[in-house]
Amino acid sequence: MKRLFFCGTILIITSCTTEKPNFSPLSSSFYSETKGSDSKRDTKNSIEINIKGNVNASEISNLIATFPDFKNAALNNEITALKYSLQNYLYAIDVNNPGGKKKAFRDFEKSYKRVQKLRQELNSDDNEVLNRYLVRLKTNVSAIEDYIKGN
Repeated sequence: MKRLFFCGTILIITSCTTEKPNFSPLSSSFYSETKGSDSKRDTKNSIEINIKGNVNASEISNLIATFPDFKNAALNNEITALKYSLQNYLYAIDVNNPGGKKKAFRDFEKSYKRVQKLRQELNSDDNEVLNRYLVRLKTNVSAIEDYIKGN
């Protein structure tokens, strides 16, 4: 009986002190670690932003994941290109790649303009939903760009 009690106590203690794995998509292992400053790096072209802690980047990621589908196939294809360019934009910032960020930003602007042209064919409800997403995306990208320019 004492042996059973002792084994049960050890089991409870070890199960309470064992660290549980974190499968959250926002865990520290999800993004690459923040890069340290390199003395050889050109500071003029360096992007200094902690993308892991940036609320705007999180909002963009959430919008990409929840973007609705529409009945217009051409519009859906362009929205896919828009989301892809935004993912590349966030990744380029995360890995401190100014050239990649600039290219992804240009691709985002092109897709954004094409979506604006294609949305004229939507009914008013779909147009309103799309407008909400586009405004939120543009606002968050602008906030990130302003932050980068401010540094």
